[in-house]
Amino acid sequence: MEIAQPYLLFLGDVPDALAAKTGLGIVDWRPEWCLGQLRLPGCQADAGIADLTIDEAAARGCKTMIVGAVNAGGVLPNHWVAPIVAALHAGLDIASGLHMKLADDPEIAAAAKRTGRKLHDVRHSSERFATGKGTKRTGLRLLTVGTDCSVGKKYTALALEKAMRTRGFDADFRATGQTGVFISGRGAAIDAVVADFISGAVEWISPAAAENHWDLVEGQGSLFHPSFAGVSLGLLHGAQPDAFVVCHEPTRTRMRGVQHALPTIQQVIDLTIACGTLTNPAIRCTGIAINTEKLGEDAARAYCADVAAAHGLPATDPIRFGVDSLVDEIARIWGPK
Repeated sequence: MEIAQPYLLFLGDVPDALAAKTGLGIVDWRPEWCLGQLRLPGCQADAGIADLTIDEAAARGCKTMIVGAVNAGGVLPNHWVAPIVAALHAGLDIASGLHMKLADDPEIAAAAKRTGRKLHDVRHSSERFATGKGTKRTGLRLLTVGTDCSVGKKYTALALEKAMRTRGFDADFRATGQTGVFISGRGAAIDAVVADFISGAVEWISPAAAENHWDLVEGQGSLFHPSFAGVSLGLLHGAQPDAFVVCHEPTRTRMRGVQHALPTIQQVIDLTIACGTLTNPAIRCTGIAINTEKLGEDAARAYCADVAAAHGLPATDPIRFGVDSLVDEIARIWGPK
């Protein structure tokens, strides 16, 4: 799947920034690929780039419109069809990370056929995955896990990749979600894989590697989330991580989209180790990543310090304060490679 750049990011009319995390994530990590954004009336998300019409984007050389917004169930809202069809007629390809395939909508399928433009469904891989085997493979792996969904697992893994490479580590980000695939150019959306093959898909994403090579595997969901725990568990078993980092958003009291209370960081550490030992008995927590976006500077630093002291592990906001302390812990245990 080759998705042509530059992109026009379609954010629809989503109610908040989290619902547009695909588009915002692409802007954060691949800003040079993003020409502008298209927002419908009522949209409450903003990627901080130019607002363009479809015709303006086409005139400026845009190649692909990315459906950079998500919703519960990953279904394409009916009122998003018209701008997608308009973009096809303007000469743009369309790429989507939704569960629903673009061509499943008859208007979009007909427009793509008329215009000869491409439809990319990133969540639907053409790869046929085997079932997971759980056999220890060479190389080192780190998995980001969460107290909830949408707490910074992808950003933490990407920040670690950048910092570890700067420090001389042989390290690669491994994408397991649609945004990560858009950013890295490879990977598989694990939440679209048939349940029996989830762990096998992760083994495919992160295959045997050189002894000192690190795969930084993007986590999904939470072992405590009633909607997504199945995906999280299969991902944990397939990644068979040597290390994991817990990602947490401190202002939440309930898990996103449900009424269940947020688990504690220690509960996540304990359950991740209990479940992860099935495929890697040596699994260990090496740090905590705190999403402090909703805290002031002083409160954020104090919270990270308190969490670090409480758990005896480095704790930081990867975006606000960097991940040097997390990399220091990895280097302390495994040594700089």
